[in-house]
Amino acid sequence: MGSHSAVLLQVFIALCLVVFQSSAVKVDADLNTTLTVDASDSSGSPIPDTLLGIFFEEINHAGAGGLWAELVSNRGFEAGGPNTPSNIDPWAIIGNVSYINVETDRTSLFDRNKIALRLEVLCDTTGDNICPTGGVGVYNPGFWGMNIEQGKKYKVVFYVRSTGSINLVVSFTGSNGLGNLASAEITGSASDVSNWTKVETILEAKATDHNARLQLTTTTKGVIWFDQVSAMPQDTYKGHGFRSDLFGMLANMKPRFIRFPGGCFVEGEWLRNAFRWKESVGPWEERPGHFGDVWMYWTDDGLGYFEFLQLAEDLGAAPIWVFNNGISHQDQVDTTAVLPFVQEALDGIEFARGDASSKWGSLRASMGHPEPFDLKYVAVGNEDCNKKNYRGNYLKFYSAIRSAYPDIQIISNCDASSQPLNHPADLYDYHLYTNAKDMFSRATAFDRTSRTGPKAFVSEYAVTGSDAGTGSLKAALAEAGFLIGLERNSDVVHMISYAPLFVNTNDRRWNPDAIVFNSYQFYGTPSYWVQLFFSESSGATLLKASLQSTLSNSLVASAITWKNPVDGNNYIRIKVVNFNLNAVNLHISFNGLDPNTVQLSGSTKTVLTSSSLTDENSFSQPKKVVPIQSLLQSVGREVNVVVPPYSFTSFDFLKQSTNLEIIRSDSSSRASI
Repeated sequence: MGSHSAVLLQVFIALCLVVFQSSAVKVDADLNTTLTVDASDSSGSPIPDTLLGIFFEEINHAGAGGLWAELVSNRGFEAGGPNTPSNIDPWAIIGNVSYINVETDRTSLFDRNKIALRLEVLCDTTGDNICPTGGVGVYNPGFWGMNIEQGKKYKVVFYVRSTGSINLVVSFTGSNGLGNLASAEITGSASDVSNWTKVETILEAKATDHNARLQLTTTTKGVIWFDQVSAMPQDTYKGHGFRSDLFGMLANMKPRFIRFPGGCFVEGEWLRNAFRWKESVGPWEERPGHFGDVWMYWTDDGLGYFEFLQLAEDLGAAPIWVFNNGISHQDQVDTTAVLPFVQEALDGIEFARGDASSKWGSLRASMGHPEPFDLKYVAVGNEDCNKKNYRGNYLKFYSAIRSAYPDIQIISNCDASSQPLNHPADLYDYHLYTNAKDMFSRATAFDRTSRTGPKAFVSEYAVTGSDAGTGSLKAALAEAGFLIGLERNSDVVHMISYAPLFVNTNDRRWNPDAIVFNSYQFYGTPSYWVQLFFSESSGATLLKASLQSTLSNSLVASAITWKNPVDGNNYIRIKVVNFNLNAVNLHISFNGLDPNTVQLSGSTKTVLTSSSLTDENSFSQPKKVVPIQSLLQSVGREVNVVVPPYSFTSFDFLKQSTNLEIIRSDSSSRASI
């Protein structure tokens, strides 16, 4: 009994030593760090109004089946190709071959998309071959299920013709065809539908199903053709076709620009499959759609060039149009033959900016926007700098655009951060996909960049690979460090956007992404929330700030002043990324403050962190890793704060003329900064 007690005592002492040593290491690692900020009015430098924006690429079904609220996939039956009979996926047949035959043919009303769907109905309500209960026909499951919600209205449009009279039922049902969520009966005499006829109806849902489908059924014998079948929610943003919840996620970012529509989507694996703006404008029924052979899916191009310009306007963001310069991943046009591509770009600019009486401006006006869009930025290609014909092609575009539109800023694909360009440009692209350690180290990437010449557009960046998962805290913190470095170099870095922006969880072509969604759910990854920390940086003032620390490889900080448009108050915002496993005691010292603003009060801190670097958000835990805002306990010209391990912290100090008011509070709340 005594020897057993002695053993237990030895174990207890050993454990105490381990705990003590661990605590000692923790204390030793909590090194004191000082951030000195020159907050005088004359010391700051302006940050470009355009600093933070977004990049939208049609990838991961970001648009088709995502931001663009169209519920029907392959609405024109064109996805199976021009030869008939063709695959109608994801459309499927209701009824067996004894009741119905379904195939495609080339009898469409529309010249640019000739495929139509032909249904030969063999059954009837009387006779030897009686149709099954509920009828026969076709259904469309949308993009992995249609989100139909009780009380909401949906506009269904389709074109139909027939050899006889029609008696159709248009309905939303459950994924198995059961449960009538909403329906309408469509009838017409033979003379009514002997030629193509447009049918419109509004369906109001009686129940909710997030995985619904659209059905077109009949119990009347005969031959019926369908084409261009659409179903759109009636609650899209301003009626412009954008899914309201996903639009809200973009609006919360306060983007100053939107780069679109790609990305590799613009290039195509082959030029024949590249996005062409002229095929994406005009009435939606007449758009041919195309197969995006980089990300390997069909788009009806309902979200076309016009809609992207409208999206930019709705967000209050400057549109940045990326167009094809005669180069794809696999083929390219020689510079001697690139002029048709140049003219296509000039026509696209006229569509956006031309007077309503001009050729292409009149088309824009006919689509409901007689006033020009504010297009001032264009990018010549995407990631094509090292292609054989890029420089020659680029110069053709540059010369033509600069001559016709001297105010437009032209963006080159070639990186000039470390060496000068061999061609003229207003801005240049800088893309970075790398691991977390390297991303964090790139905070100094532009410290030695020439201060003359074109400005940098960091149009694509993200931590990728094992560090990122499908959107980890570790990735977000590394990106935050990189963004602080870009903010500190905003005299040469004029624009920044993360990539990719959206992912439908049913089609992850790329990981990670900023916003994750399915038919009815959505959440922001930690990388999304990091970007909101910088939403006030555009147009703010960068303050001189000096960090004295032995943790230079794991701690970065910046300081800005910004004005809150809501309350009209001015703030000093300090942002700090601690990419270290230990907390840091940070002493913040403000110099150069006007005597009337030497005291700061009513201030907050916002922290993004979690219990593990691999933590991610999900549909079940959408706010597992989100910023948490709380009141600072005390503020003044000298402030001592603790920066948690592996965290991104923002301190907002309110500038005011009253005496210091000490605020002490343990309250905290989750906030979208």
